Amino acid sequence: MVTGPLDTPRERVNTCPEVADEIKNTTCYMCACRCGINVYLKDGKIRYLEGNPDHPVNKGVLCAKGSAGIMQHYSPARLTKPLLRVGERGSGEFKEIEWEEALALAVDWLGDVRRRDPRRFAFFTGRDQSQSLTGWWAAQFGTPNFAAHGGFCSVNMAAAGLYSIGGAFWEFGEPDWDLTRYFMLFGVAEDHDSNPIKAGLGRMKTRGQAKFVSINPVKTGYSAIADEWVGIRPGTDGLFVLALIHELLRAEKIDWDFLGRYTNATWLVIDDPGGAEDGLFARDAEGRVLCWDAERQVLAPAEDATVKAAAVGRRQLPDGRAAVPAFELLAKRYLDPAYAPEAVAAQTGVAAATIRRIAAELAEAAFEKEVVLDVPWTDWAGRKHDKMIGRPVSMHAMRGISAHSNGFHSCRAIHLLQMLLGSIDCPGGFGYKAPFPKPIPPGPKPAGKTVTPGQPLGGMPLGFPTGPEDLLVDEDGKPTRLDKAYSWEHPLAAHGLMHMVIHNAWAGDPYSVDVLMMYMANMGWNSAMNVQGTLHYLTDKDPETGDYKIPKIIYSDAYYSEMVPYADLILPDTTYLERWDCISLLDRPISSAHGPGDAIRQPVVQPDRDVRPFQDVLVDLGGRLGLPGFTNDDGSAKYPGGYPDYMVNHERAPGIGPLAGWRNPDGSGQGTGKPNPDQLQRYIENGCFWTHKLAPDQLYFKHANKGYLSYAKSMGWLPSEAQITLQLYSEILQKFRLAARGHGPVQPPDSERGRIEAYFDPLPIWYPPFEEAAVDLDEYTLHAITQRPMHMYHSWGSQNAWLRQITARNRLFVHPETAARFGVADDDWVWVVSHHGRVKGQVRLMHGVNPNTVWTWNAIGKRRGAWGLDADAPESNSGFLLNHIISELLPLREGGHRYSNSDPVTGQAAWYDLRVRIEKCLPEHCGATEPMMAPVKAPPRRGPRGLDDDGLHLRYGEELKCRKDAVDGEGSRFQEWIGNRHEVALTVSGVADGKGNVKKGNVKKPAAGGGSGDGEA
Repeated sequence: MVTGPLDTPRERVNTCPEVADEIKNTTCYMCACRCGINVYLKDGKIRYLEGNPDHPVNKGVLCAKGSAGIMQHYSPARLTKPLLRVGERGSGEFKEIEWEEALALAVDWLGDVRRRDPRRFAFFTGRDQSQSLTGWWAAQFGTPNFAAHGGFCSVNMAAAGLYSIGGAFWEFGEPDWDLTRYFMLFGVAEDHDSNPIKAGLGRMKTRGQAKFVSINPVKTGYSAIADEWVGIRPGTDGLFVLALIHELLRAEKIDWDFLGRYTNATWLVIDDPGGAEDGLFARDAEGRVLCWDAERQVLAPAEDATVKAAAVGRRQLPDGRAAVPAFELLAKRYLDPAYAPEAVAAQTGVAAATIRRIAAELAEAAFEKEVVLDVPWTDWAGRKHDKMIGRPVSMHAMRGISAHSNGFHSCRAIHLLQMLLGSIDCPGGFGYKAPFPKPIPPGPKPAGKTVTPGQPLGGMPLGFPTGPEDLLVDEDGKPTRLDKAYSWEHPLAAHGLMHMVIHNAWAGDPYSVDVLMMYMANMGWNSAMNVQGTLHYLTDKDPETGDYKIPKIIYSDAYYSEMVPYADLILPDTTYLERWDCISLLDRPISSAHGPGDAIRQPVVQPDRDVRPFQDVLVDLGGRLGLPGFTNDDGSAKYPGGYPDYMVNHERAPGIGPLAGWRNPDGSGQGTGKPNPDQLQRYIENGCFWTHKLAPDQLYFKHANKGYLSYAKSMGWLPSEAQITLQLYSEILQKFRLAARGHGPVQPPDSERGRIEAYFDPLPIWYPPFEEAAVDLDEYTLHAITQRPMHMYHSWGSQNAWLRQITARNRLFVHPETAARFGVADDDWVWVVSHHGRVKGQVRLMHGVNPNTVWTWNAIGKRRGAWGLDADAPESNSGFLLNHIISELLPLREGGHRYSNSDPVTGQAAWYDLRVRIEKCLPEHCGATEPMMAPVKAPPRRGPRGLDDDGLHLRYGEELKCRKDAVDGEGSRFQEWIGNRHEVALTVSGVADGKGNVKKGNVKKPAAGGGSGDGEA
């Protein structure tokens, strides 16, 4: 104890605490940002997580989700042992078994199917971030029935971008935050890509030179800090964008040079109504697309860089047919008064004057505030440019646009707007993330036309069709995939239709399956449309045999989610801090517009339960089943070291593996090279990531930049150095239309011709969402949508002890005017009623929502008994899901057929098409949510580390702060925790006297830095 000038006692403070025994780097998994984190370990336990300042994604930033990863790791909901069902499905009655028995059962079930008919095995995964592995595994097994969560998340976004500009929003591209002058954000909830977007918005707004406009029915998160919020009606974003295009065309505020150089605006389109090539591009004898050379007044190959191509004008082809440039077709369509602001204002809920003003602001930013960089570069044709000139308008979009039945065309409309402004991969605009851009479409085509027992597929199960001939249909035009992806119902279903798998397997439509295996896919609750129906499909039995209609279900998860009780065999996964993972350029890497990057996760602690990483299990099963990609010629396992062995030694093509950094035995290779046995160690030494910074002359115009195209080819991302021509007009879509009109060898069944004709328009269109067109809008007057809060991700976050303290229940948010119309006040309980069902929740009034829309947070509501939560947890009693009232099927059409409630082009689940009404509850019905389903029976808790001995209460950190009244020798060790980076440790490391005063003790300097020596305060 020391005294100050006034003899006031002052406490001695240790400024160099012992923060950790060890600090390890890895990659966060609390959302899809894939931020770098530093993990502080003390006595073999995780003590603190911080952002890695050196990581290219987050640069040290860590959000609430990432920081709460400790509670994810120590969650009471963690599974602890392989489980085999012994009761009825849904009862939660399991017995614990050993891994060898579990794997033997899986091999027995899967091996039998593979020998008979691999199609009768369906393998679908959730947000596993290792789809390069899981897709490859399915291909080696020989089943086409594989996909991941993208079909109910963002396939509209991905497919629209990849078929238009060779890239897409979010994971495949990003705004140029540092140079943009006008940023438009469409339908992005704050849980996705949150750290990079937050950091980017912070930099952009700090500059004070850019306007941020948010287009979203709900004003939360990012929208709350926008300079202008446009509270659009759900499902009308595409119409709003086409109205902006109308205004820009009318004012001729478009980038003619960009369109002529980099898009197919000048390509001639055959105008031959009724002909077999009507709407296709005119080609010469060598197959080269033609344009009209306005200078020489002749037809010429569009690829000829010397041509001065015309964007308008009707031309005659040598065979007598007529052709017009694609741009002329575009201009004629969108200059139609049907797209004028006055015509769309009522439908979109956006005033005509607002639409006109935003269009004018876009034009001003693009053409009067252009960004000029004094960086010479060379384009694909060898033309030298002394500057990089950019249109500083950037855009970003996500699930709010994607999750509608008109979402594919709405996404395409946004890309069309970007192309007209010339703001694709230019200074200040949207930038591609490596390995994009890709050829349009990127390839490969989906495999599965031929399925042979005991043999792998001829390629990957997922791909990109280029025409009807690539569909996976039989001779009668019926689907050959269980989910009906790549069929006439959903031809461009590049991510599959995970939301339809359980229904179709139950219905035997198009056929039944013997084994369904899922990973991290909570299809028994918040990932299901029509929850009650899905649970019926999982438990329904054949009345004649008494067998389940879905005979065997294998499920892997780290936690006791609502899906676990409905599976037969549970393969318990680890947490993300206990395993190896690969964030690969073959999948969804950590690249930025400034250069490529990939990353790994390393196990920073060993499991204290009898669990195994699912990736290891999958590699093990591949070897046991004798799958070609996982066994050597002598039948031995190809990757005996499990997933890390695969990460290092697997080659998808010669020299190209899961990781791009430090290839070749000496670590000299980047992108390509032979396997390096020390590769993982090199990643660990570098913070668990690898990046490459592009040269200044490669940074922009990547679709046409010779320097970048050459680099991309050398890395194995592109087959050639040819320009990637952006597609205003999609010939691929027109090919499907021609098939519907009776042309070509592969044509749709008569029942599908009208649907293909309507929705496969080569130019973006808008149409009302399907549910909106099918229900009585006088009865269901409101839109209903969900969003995820920034601090949650899927259903993981709302079982997290720390994140639950932020949001433990959700409300139905209603505009005050709407509430008054329905006689509803704040805190009232209401029924939310759709054509499919009803769910009960509590109201919260807010002004920041479209008046015709109600909304809630998704994935907060939990089923009782799941996730290790108490029976009286607010998530299970007050939390609710709109999933209960969303149908996976659209209403009956003529002939009795029910289509999937999905986009007709891609099969994207139309979560946000929901129409509802609200009804105030009677007083006796208030107080708890409905439907209140019976609790699921949780497995016995084994009391893993972090829990009390009873296994019921989480006491993380209890041992870090001893009671002051405990006496040990001279006194107790009084330990406290603080929350600053590099200082999360004991604030005092010493021995207390009997009165709680602390005597000086010895401390260690932390490996990551910190102060030195002791200090006084």
